[in-house]
Amino acid sequence: MSVMIPHTESLATGVGALPHLDPVAACDAVLSTYPEVPYIPTLPKRGIRESIVFCDSARLPGGTIREGRLTIDPARDLHAEMEQIYLDYVEGNIARHALTKEYASGFMEMLGRDLSGCRVLKCQVTGPVTFGMQVVDSDRRPLYYDEQFADILSKMIALRAGWCESAMAGIRGVTRTMVVVNEPYFASLGSSVVPVDTEMVRAGWQDIASMVRDGLGIHCCANTDWEFVLSLRPSLLSFDAYTMATEFMLYERAVAEYLESGGVIGWGIVPAEYAVFSTVNREELYTRYMGIRERMCDLVDSSLFDAGSLITPTCGIQFGERREAEKIMETSAWISRKVREEVGF
Repeated sequence: MSVMIPHTESLATGVGALPHLDPVAACDAVLSTYPEVPYIPTLPKRGIRESIVFCDSARLPGGTIREGRLTIDPARDLHAEMEQIYLDYVEGNIARHALTKEYASGFMEMLGRDLSGCRVLKCQVTGPVTFGMQVVDSDRRPLYYDEQFADILSKMIALRAGWCESAMAGIRGVTRTMVVVNEPYFASLGSSVVPVDTEMVRAGWQDIASMVRDGLGIHCCANTDWEFVLSLRPSLLSFDAYTMATEFMLYERAVAEYLESGGVIGWGIVPAEYAVFSTVNREELYTRYMGIRERMCDLVDSSLFDAGSLITPTCGIQFGERREAEKIMETSAWISRKVREEVGF
């Protein structure tokens, strides 16, 4: 079970990547819009190494980029590189797994900021399932289907998560941190077409949790077995509530128990795709969110729901333009202010 973070009281924050090319402008946008729960954005438009999976691949045994794809070079000494990951994990050697500007310009920029007044600072790492399903070996087999590689990936991500937590904790004004594991491939849970073993998922999660001392969350933008995901007891569960709230609330009892245990839910109520966002106004999105709140408050006390909620855009905001992204971010912050005023925060 992860360490639970203080109640977020229906504040707003963002998710993952932004379309900005300038890390200074990206961090400025985050801090001006989400001062109490800021997050460290990734900036994939700057280059492939800042995109999901690639951004956490610097220590991947045998990892190489060919024709825009991350794969494994069998000519490398995989045994020695894997052994080093195991050794780092056992010794807690997170220093070898530090981020650099080439892979995380937004993170490097945020390290120099003064975040006095923020409640919790959040960042994101690629989850081992998503990493292992997107990267293939020389036989084009997903790494996650190689038992040893699956084990290596969870420990490699654990070390990266541990370094990120330590680095965030050193930023001026930061008192609490949250590392969010980005797992869109959790959509494969229960799938007969692209199966993922739940015990391997749980073991990988435990590897990461063992390396993180403060908040550890999960973001999944696809529909999945939410009861299983909630059973992992992340500090935060972030998801696309704009399109999947109905499916999510089919697990209403598990969701209620999660909130009662101190968990926080990030309700992605603002669509990040601008073509969709431009068809709805902020009042409609506020009404949609309050509809979710009304249903959940049939199961848990309204004060508990409000205390354990965050309001966010959905993921995918990086595919738009900078001004579009900032408008979407500002809408989530507006909804948060309106909700907080309505419920009395």
